[in-house]
Amino acid sequence: MKLKFLSTFFAAISISGAMTLSAQAQEDLHINRSVETLAKGDPVFGLFTANFSLANARGLARSGLDYILIDMEHTPFNTETLQHFLIGLTDKMAVVNQGNTQMRTTPIVRLPANGRNDPEWMVKQILDVGAFGIMFPYVETAEQAERAVAAMRYPQPRGSDIAEPRGVRGASPAAAAWYWGVPDYVQRADVWPLNSRGELMAVMQIESMQGVENAEAIMTTPGVSAIFVGPADLSMNMGLPGNSEEVQDAIAKVVDLCKKHNVPCGITTSARDVQARLDQGFTMPTVGYWGDAGIAGGTEEALRIAREHAGRDD
Repeated sequence: MKLKFLSTFFAAISISGAMTLSAQAQEDLHINRSVETLAKGDPVFGLFTANFSLANARGLARSGLDYILIDMEHTPFNTETLQHFLIGLTDKMAVVNQGNTQMRTTPIVRLPANGRNDPEWMVKQILDVGAFGIMFPYVETAEQAERAVAAMRYPQPRGSDIAEPRGVRGASPAAAAWYWGVPDYVQRADVWPLNSRGELMAVMQIESMQGVENAEAIMTTPGVSAIFVGPADLSMNMGLPGNSEEVQDAIAKVVDLCKKHNVPCGITTSARDVQARLDQGFTMPTVGYWGDAGIAGGTEEALRIAREHAGRDD
């Protein structure tokens, strides 16, 4: 019964929303709203969640957040559950009102494989159900970053000037194209900003001193979209409290390099420190954690502070 409901709901979205939209309206914008916002030089704000209920998806779809980090690193990895949650994030009314299939809140999935592990089979399954980005935890070298990017890319057409890193993603785009509501999914399902038309975000998480030491090489690997500092794992890796000067210096080193290379950089924040992190140069902070059903009061307050401080009124 649940699967029948989801199939009917999804079909309704496709028929009454995406299928009636102007092709030109789709081509003139990024359907990944976070890419569109970052490309304009504005910061984006998000939230980690491990609640994959339809109620939570519905609440997050209208939360005002730019992106959701769907955490499957520390929760069971189940692509069928993920697909249901992605469908729940689809706001049919927003699609109709805006005249295109751009989601207000971008779904990015954190997978369970660390940088040193083989990510390819997980990446393939996550992207094939329609996710707009993947966060790779515990990336420590440029080689690991390159492998992650390659897993997200289709092999490029012969003669392409952005053929590297050479994609190894297998071709089965039907479900993802249906979810995105675009006829040219294969062309758009590439990593931004390596491909200026790309809609996928490859986010590398730096969570160790080795990652900090190699941060510049990681973030300048072709195809990397953003860096996300994991302060809890970083401090644990260093054997120090998170508020220690040495840990904060390591975090500062990473964000300074991101500013140097114009790479979006994220970190976890709250209402207490989001403004300071924005001033420090972070352009992709989370403003809360573990969304329960939509966003809680503290997250809403942090989001308000962040948007006002960044001059975001969209």
